[in-house]
Amino acid sequence: MRTRPDTTDSAGAGRNEPVDRTTPARAAALDAVTTRKVADWWTTEVSDIEPGVIRFRGYPVQDLIRRASFVETVWTMVRGSMPSPAQAALLEKALVAAVDHGPQAPSIAAARMAATCGVGLHGAMSTGVGLLGDVHGGAGQQCVELLQRLVTASGGGEGADGVSSPVPVSLEEAVAAEVAAHRERRAYIPGFGHRFHPRDPRRDPLLEFVQEAVDAGVVSGRHLAAALELEAHLSVGRERPIPMNIDGATAVIYAELGFTAELARGLFILSRSVGVLAHSWEESQSGRRIKGPMPPPLLPTYAGHAERTWATETAETTDTP
Repeated sequence: MRTRPDTTDSAGAGRNEPVDRTTPARAAALDAVTTRKVADWWTTEVSDIEPGVIRFRGYPVQDLIRRASFVETVWTMVRGSMPSPAQAALLEKALVAAVDHGPQAPSIAAARMAATCGVGLHGAMSTGVGLLGDVHGGAGQQCVELLQRLVTASGGGEGADGVSSPVPVSLEEAVAAEVAAHRERRAYIPGFGHRFHPRDPRRDPLLEFVQEAVDAGVVSGRHLAAALELEAHLSVGRERPIPMNIDGATAVIYAELGFTAELARGLFILSRSVGVLAHSWEESQSGRRIKGPMPPPLLPTYAGHAERTWATETAETTDTP
């Protein structure tokens, strides 16, 4: 039992004598905790670390270093088993596509601003990644959830809760119902349209690779079909169509590969972290200091009260009954 010298006694009296200050409650807690309980506190199936041993999901790290790609390792770490080469190749396309979208993306702009404020590379990166929330960064996860509902409703599989749709409808009917529900709530339909691109240049190549995977039997194609039907439905009666964006196209890939919706967001963050790193590093090398969101000659629009005298305002406020 650990003790410490009592420094509260008078000078020289028992100064070096150990005093047991363990209360009955603390003694009971120590007695209740075994070595096994301590070892089990962070029980994990992800990594196995011993002196001279490193295994990820059971695979020795030296084997992964020699044989596995980074994408294969990512899959193995989050899914628990090795992907097929075709699965890894499709995942890689999604990760490559979402790496960056320039300083127009708030996460990138914030990271670059942080880099000029002396927070270091780690601080700049954490600033950028920290902005990837439900609105900026969450559309992919939301689109996966939407596609899963459509597939489930049309009898093509189980929902996120593992329950199949009790009364399957056609895919067209399921899409129409979802769109109507979103419009009734005036809710944004995630994964479609883009504030910057009339047609997201990442859409076509990603969906082409998904179709190749469907043709090869790597994935089922049910989520791809749901996304395409949704895209077609959204464009009916419109002069300008509403194509899928990066969030929708990568959502198709993640859903087809069997990743949960929340993992889809995690994978997007992993991908975008590369862009955050590159921009943070570039800005840190520029020599600029305290770079704000607007160039110095510009001033933000002020829409508040005109200039007024504090004394007069105070008097008016005081005189008011």
